[in-house]
Amino acid sequence: MERRFEIRKREILQEADIKPQVVDGMLKRLTQFAQPFIAPFGRHEPKDNAQIYMCGLLSDLERKNVESIAYRYDRDRRAIQQFIGTTPWDHQPLQQELARQVGVEIGEDDGVIVFDPSGHKKCGNNSVGVQRQWLGRLGKVDNGQVGIYMGYASRKEHTLVDQRLYLPKKWINDRARRRKCGVPKNIRYQTRHELSLDMLKSNGDYLPHGWIAGDDEMGRSSGFRADLRALGEQYLLAVPSNSGIRDLESQPPAYGGRGQPPKQPFQRVDRWRDALSNAAWTKIDVRDGEKGPLITELVKRHVVARTERGWDDCTEELLVVTRTPESSGTMKYDYYLSNAPVDTSLDELARVVKAGHHIEDCLKRAKSEAGLSDYEVRTWNGWHHHQTLSLIALWFLTFETLRGKKHTPALTVPQVWEILYMLLREACNRTYPGWAARCAKRKSRQRELARFYHYKRHKLLAPLKVKERK
Repeated sequence: MERRFEIRKREILQEADIKPQVVDGMLKRLTQFAQPFIAPFGRHEPKDNAQIYMCGLLSDLERKNVESIAYRYDRDRRAIQQFIGTTPWDHQPLQQELARQVGVEIGEDDGVIVFDPSGHKKCGNNSVGVQRQWLGRLGKVDNGQVGIYMGYASRKEHTLVDQRLYLPKKWINDRARRRKCGVPKNIRYQTRHELSLDMLKSNGDYLPHGWIAGDDEMGRSSGFRADLRALGEQYLLAVPSNSGIRDLESQPPAYGGRGQPPKQPFQRVDRWRDALSNAAWTKIDVRDGEKGPLITELVKRHVVARTERGWDDCTEELLVVTRTPESSGTMKYDYYLSNAPVDTSLDELARVVKAGHHIEDCLKRAKSEAGLSDYEVRTWNGWHHHQTLSLIALWFLTFETLRGKKHTPALTVPQVWEILYMLLREACNRTYPGWAARCAKRKSRQRELARFYHYKRHKLLAPLKVKERK
């Protein structure tokens, strides 16, 4: 092995070494972390139930529901079930404290607020908001509930901040089902875009930001984009490939001498993309991936997008198209519309595109590591209670990772979760605590060595987590 690779391998393993400061006192920090969130409960019993439930959400239980959590921590199942499902405590003070902490700890003036719907597959018809509907994460229509999630991403980290349950019109109009599930009387039908705007108005002041991002379900609505413009927000929203656009930078058809001068016709954005030459694309190094640098190509163009309001809406927007090579050898294309200035740099647009994808990582983390979808509650309060505590649990993992990187630069959120669930298991079993540290150290070294050899295969030095100083 060349000397430069030997040196880099040694440096990477040093970064991956789990220092004692990462593990020691983590359970105590979890207890301290929970205090601002459980303070509104006042009484000891609900405070204790909230802490136990968060510990269960962060554990390695296969199904993180009330029954499993109560069994793991030897608690009365009915007490925790009532606390989550029927006790009418207000989740909003906890959620506002979450948004405040996120803004303080990872907020940046050019941060990105991201909206994304996510489905939870559920059986039966009695759970609040459940029906056959499009579940984006499954990629099909199925029986389930849909939550609209608000995430926040900066250069420091990314996490989920707020959520809303989407209630279909059938549920809104069914008084018997609403009463059975405890849906408040003041709840009226709201589209997914209206729910997103509600979250923005509630949390926008807590979260310093320069951009709003979202998937094509968010961006396809010209009304939503108009509402964001009216609020003075700058957005970069994905749109479907069949969106109609008029290219304002290309030459219009020749003028025949009569009537109004002709304009470029509207065309599908994917067909417009097919006509581009390779020279039109600019390569951007997005970030260092686990298997090598992640490169994407971008092109931007000044356009008018066709809207649901007809052909007369002449709002000018910036079209951004990205293409990324996939493992199959094909190219993946994504399309975005923005109200950013035309001279916005491609590097900045690529940063926001990447930040927009972070909410997908957040949702995966929340579902796999914080039990976001593992609830078995049917009521309006139960859904919001579980979701709020799950987002708080996810924020602890993110916050603890930020702290741990000061000692172990290669530390990741999944690694922190692995350490934590082993410590929680030890606390229940009263076993020797050194086991968790040894397991975490071994897994960290294996992960970083895999990254090192992926880069080496391409004759590249794997980048350090702490960038080399000149």
